[in-house]
Amino acid sequence: MAVGARDFIDKLLVEKYAQEKVDNHDEGALVSRISADDMMSAMNTSANNFKTMLELNKRLTMVCYGVVSRSAKYESITAA
Repeated sequence: MAVGARDFIDKLLVEKYAQEKVDNHDEGALVSRISADDMMSAMNTSANNFKTMLELNKRLTMVCYGVVSRSAKYESITAA
């Protein structure tokens, strides 16, 4: 497989690593270290926390709208 170098540094790196071989396909690399149930539980907890934060944000927004609307001073403008 040919690799094209774009500049002098790339050319040197290609020459340096052209003949390197890596063999890291052992059986342990393909086995998950975290169980699927633990991952699903963590994702569920995170989703529930996010939904709770959204609900609290919605309620806080409504409270703030209420405070602002009650403190507003409305004056009637009469046509002259």
